[in-house]
Amino acid sequence: MERALGSVRRVWNGRRAWLGRFGRSDRGMTTSEYAVGTIAACGFAAVLYKVVTSGPVLSAMQSLIKDALDAKF
Repeated sequence: MERALGSVRRVWNGRRAWLGRFGRSDRGMTTSEYAVGTIAACGFAAVLYKVVTSGPVLSAMQSLIKDALDAKF
């Protein structure tokens, strides 16, 4: 186990050294990555909204909530 951990540390330290040589770090996203991520999240939210508000899904959710509220304890 310790041997494998040492190997992982060597690889990680080598990667950090390589990134340091080129003046680049692996911290955070750039502005363009934020823009693409935001657009993707908005697109996913729009698709999810359309699916959830569609007739079959809406009636299934209403049925599920009605059954849960009418449950006998």
